[in-house]
Amino acid sequence: MHSVKGYVSGRVQGVGFRYFVRTAAQQNGLCGYAYNHADGRVEFLLQGKAEAVERVIEMIRSGPQHARVGAVSLDAPQDLAACQGFATR
Repeated sequence: MHSVKGYVSGRVQGVGFRYFVRTAAQQNGLCGYAYNHADGRVEFLLQGKAEAVERVIEMIRSGPQHARVGAVSLDAPQDLAACQGFATR
C-alpha cells in the first residue's frame, strides 16, 4: 500500500477542490482525505496502489475547472495503517 500526503496552494478553496480530489481518488480505488487549512491550502492524503496515487496527483496538479493550482508539495511516501473510505472537511 502506497501513501502520499500533500498540500495544494492557489485558488483551491471554495471551488469544489476537496470534492474533486475525493471523486478522483474513489474512481481510482484510493482512500484518504482532503481537508481545508486556514491558510488557504488543501491538505490531502492518498493511499492505495502506487500507479493510482500518481494518476490522482497528476489530476490534482490540474484541479477542477474553477480552481487555479499554484503549487503542489508532497511529503515522502509514508507507511501508515490502511485507511477506509475518503473524508473531507
